[in-house]
Amino acid sequence: MKRTGHPLAPRRPDAQLRARRLTVDGAGVVSAATQIASPNCDDRPAGVQVSLLVVHNISLPPGIFGGAGIVALFTNRLDPGAHPAYAEIAHLEVSAHFLIRRDGALLQFVPCERRAWHAGVSAHEGRQRCNDFSIGVELEGTDAVPYQDAQYAILSRLVRALRKRYPLTDIVGHSDIAPGRKTDPGASFDWPRFRAALKR
Repeated sequence: MKRTGHPLAPRRPDAQLRARRLTVDGAGVVSAATQIASPNCDDRPAGVQVSLLVVHNISLPPGIFGGAGIVALFTNRLDPGAHPAYAEIAHLEVSAHFLIRRDGALLQFVPCERRAWHAGVSAHEGRQRCNDFSIGVELEGTDAVPYQDAQYAILSRLVRALRKRYPLTDIVGHSDIAPGRKTDPGASFDWPRFRAALKR
């Protein structure tokens, strides 16, 4: 896979993040995450508890890792002329709460107390509008390329930290809540490995 550099796309192992304890404050901000504000969010419905975590994948351009495209998309700065794949998505207003880069770098775009626009048309156990009650985590990757050890490590640490503040009762893939429309995180995501890591 090709890799490109950008100040918001750190390409070295994030030793400082690995050494720091992940904590979640009252606004749902994770202490050790790099904060990049996305406008693509709003308030959750009154009285709705966060109970679901959704795992996604994303790479921009498709199949290329390490560039600035994901950050640009989530902050409404994606240049539709910068790559042929961008013309169809540059107008979208989307985000996620978190992005985990290939090297384990953790970025946060939306505080967990707010609703990030990550799931789209979706349902979980008969409950519609998963954005209302979920946290969205994007892994930099594709359905077909194995995820990195650092990504599993940070994802499991993040989930353990989030569980201390939110009653997360289930963790699913985007494909589970939008079957037929979405396929991520794909067959390349090792669910048994991830679930085993959560028990450590």
